[in-house]
Amino acid sequence: MQAHVLERLVRAHAVRAEEGLARKLRCVDSVDGIRVHIDGKALRNFASNDYLGLAQHPALREALVRGAKQWGVGSGAAHLLGGHREAHAALEEKLARWLGRDRALLFSTGYMANLGVAQTLLGADDLCVEDKLNHASLIDAARLTGCELKRYVHADVESAQRQLETREGMPALLATDGVFSMDGDVAPLASLSALCAERSAAFFVDDAHGLGVLGPEGAGSVAAAGLTQAEVPILMVTLGKALGVAGAVVAGSAALIDGLVQFARTYVYTTAMPPSLAAAASAAVDIARFEHWRREKLGRLIAHFRHGAAERGIELIASRTPIQPVLVGASDATTQASAQLEDEGFFVPSIRPPTVAQGKSRLRVTLSALHEEADIEQLLDALARAVAQSRRRRKD
Repeated sequence: MQAHVLERLVRAHAVRAEEGLARKLRCVDSVDGIRVHIDGKALRNFASNDYLGLAQHPALREALVRGAKQWGVGSGAAHLLGGHREAHAALEEKLARWLGRDRALLFSTGYMANLGVAQTLLGADDLCVEDKLNHASLIDAARLTGCELKRYVHADVESAQRQLETREGMPALLATDGVFSMDGDVAPLASLSALCAERSAAFFVDDAHGLGVLGPEGAGSVAAAGLTQAEVPILMVTLGKALGVAGAVVAGSAALIDGLVQFARTYVYTTAMPPSLAAAASAAVDIARFEHWRREKLGRLIAHFRHGAAERGIELIASRTPIQPVLVGASDATTQASAQLEDEGFFVPSIRPPTVAQGKSRLRVTLSALHEEADIEQLLDALARAVAQSRRRRKD
């Protein structure tokens, strides 16, 4: 049996490689601000989710070192078995205040947080309705519960309503990304919240890419939409994007958090994140929340990039976030454009199926508060050349 499943895996890998879609690991040798060193080349990085430029911030480094000196490297146990430390509790309280929630609960990753929420709330007789472009963790979470999963047309509230109406009276959860990771657009959260209230469905938002970037004090896409805990009772945010650290938190009512502590297997049965990491994340929250200039600068860079792209005829998906995808189309053309950008000193990896749909391959440009307008201008010129070259190849 073991040989059979491994052989099947080898065949699947061979097919993906034949199609030119095999993923490859590349090792980053060093990082210095927006510059990464890969394979001996110094490249300006336009692929990082470090939107506020906090991953190397001195205050986070110092908090991490102080935490390691106090607590050591690892927590040594699950939260419920002695792994929960003061640094974890302080971070949970700080995040709950920032997000306007009663309480918050730390998870080691966003993937584990989404799995834990779905497994706790959904059973085989329940319905989960999700946006077709939701992150893989939300889709996998629903599938693993054994519930009935229905997916609606991207950002289409009427489509979501039709899916909820297929099983009226059935316990239901509607889950969506706040900001979609590959398109950069924002879900119609207010309309989805109203739909959930009308249909008595629980509303779950994964705001991994909205936290720190959108809303008052960077509290995220839910806050930007003016929605409260009553309107979005289940909120997940990650700490590894705009906050520059790692981990995730689920925030909501005391009843939700108490239930997750009891029943979320991905919380109960895993080692707590290192307390030193929690201390670094706590420092990141203060900077992200109160250093407004970072969001303001990021907003200016986003506007600059979109204006410059329009002037150069570069096709972008509509997005007001730091995620600015450049549509290319064919997988091979996107890979070639990415390689051309790298030759010119820019790190912008190609995004191809199965991460995105066939014919929708793209260069996923992400902007950071560490970039300057000169970086944007030079990237735009290089993108224009790469896109033009891609078009010429298609004609030949």
